[in-house]
Parts: sequence; C-alpha cells; structure tokens
Amino acid sequence: MRLIMKKKYHHLQRQLRKEKINELLTLLKKQQSAFTRSREVSDAAVKASYLIANELVQASKPFSDGEFVKTCMLKAAEVVCPEKRPAFANISLSRNTVADRVEDLSGDLGRQMNDKIKSFIAFSVAIDESTDVTDVAMKDTTTANDIFSSLIRVLDKAGVDWSRAVSLATDGAPSMVGRKAGVATKFREKVQATNGGQDFWTFHCILHQEALCCKTLKIDHVMSVVVQTVNLIRARGLNHHQFDCFLSDNDIPAGLPYHTEERVNRGDPGVVPRAVSGLIRRPSLGSMNYTRP
Repeated sequence: MRLIMKKKYHHLQRQLRKEKINELLTLLKKQQSAFTRSREVSDAAVKASYLIANELVQASKPFSDGEFVKTCMLKAAEVVCPEKRPAFANISLSRNTVADRVEDLSGDLGRQMNDKIKSFIAFSVAIDESTDVTDVAMKDTTTANDIFSSLIRVLDKAGVDWSRAVSLATDGAPSMVGRKAGVATKFREKVQATNGGQDFWTFHCILHQEALCCKTLKIDHVMSVVVQTVNLIRARGLNHHQFDCFLSDNDIPAGLPYHTEERVNRGDPGVVPRAVSGLIRRPSLGSMNYTRP
C-alpha cells in the first residue's frame, strides 16, 4: 500500500504535496465523522427501544404492542418531521426485542440492587404473606417453614450479610410470630447466630396495626365518607379521568390507588380497600446503561 501511494504522488513537490496531504486529511475526517454520526444514531435508537420497553412493562402491556407503538411513531413522523422518519424506523420494537430489553432492564436493576446491598451498614426486612403481586399463593401451603425458606432463598440470592440484619416487620399472623416455630423466631435465630447474639427486634407492621384499629375503633363516620369518595372516583372512567386531570393541574404526578395490600374489612361486601392511604408514585429508571455490553 505504501508503494502504491508513493508511485501515485511521487511527482508532487513541496507546496503541492502539502496541499494534497491536507486534502486527504480533510477527506479522512469527513469519513470518520460519518461513522461517528451513524454510531450516535444507532445508540439513540437502542436507548429509545429500552425506554419504550420500560413504559410497556410499567403499563402492563403485552410485548407485541411494541410493533403498534412503532407504527404510530412512523405515522406521526411522516406528518411532523418527514426527514427524521428513517431515525424512527431504526428503533427496533419487535416482540422478541422488547422481551430482550425487559430482561436487560431487569438484570440491570438486579445488579444495582446487589451493589447497594453490599454497602449496607444495617438492614431490616418487612414481609407479609407468601403471595405474588396478584395476591395468589406461590405454593400450596403457606406455613412458617414455607415462608422462611422462601425468604432465606431470596436474601441469600441477593448476597446479604446476615450479621447486619437488625429488625423484622410482619403482619402478626400466627405463622409469622409464633414463639417456637414462627418466621420471626427462625429469622432471629439465624441472624443472632451470625452477629454474635446481638439485639434483634421484631415489629408488627404499621399498616396491619392501622387495620386492627379500624376494626376496634368506631370510625364508621370517617370510613363511610372515604369509601363513598373513592367509589365515586373509581366507579366511572370519566370521574377517574377528571380526578387525574385535577392532580395534573396541581402538579401532582400521582393517582388514586385502586387498592393496597392491606384491606379494611368490616364485614360489608364490596368495601373498598384502604383508600386514600397515600398517593402512589411511579418508579423511574434511574441510572441505567441502555447499550448492550
């Protein structure tokens, strides 16, 4: 290659040679810039696909909806910014791609959590029943042994330092707080075996304490108003929409919870669970790496 270049430009002398060198350098920089812009566009498309996949998951939408979202984006780009349509077309939102993105996001969150766990000086654990997010039991039985085994498996997988556990909050069920074989007793024994017998506290979850208070105290005059208010808002889509608009107009990025895990049961059918217990904020992605390693 060097010989070829020498034969091609050997006739150039002094100033002509300098001008040719500058010309070749300018051409090289243009080519490098084109590759850089192409890489930036590609990285932006990958990041956009991660963001959209995250929104689909948070909205509990099927992965296949990614293709519908892309179609909508392309239609909008044709009208708003036709020159940008190729950039939107580069965003991959097929069902398999969205599934891969969600898996990457989940793994990234898991790694962030594990990194945080390693820096814990002390930590506490709060547990309820052995159910999944849909309130369905994950096993045929929910005995103390079942719950304790599941809890140990999860914490060991996260790599926690057992000697730094300081307290446990439970719902007060017999399987949780039994003196001989309850989850709290088993958990305390395991922790104190690693921390040299230091103090370990167990607490009754504040939400369940509130529920007990609601059952004991006569506050029907308060609960009836709360229940009627939430029923009014949630009974019709228009009411709910107007309520969300009211929150948005007041710069409140939240919504009225449909239910919480803790329910106020006064023996009346159809009682709305602990309404107005607080406004639920949506989680953010936080610090994430959107590009594949």
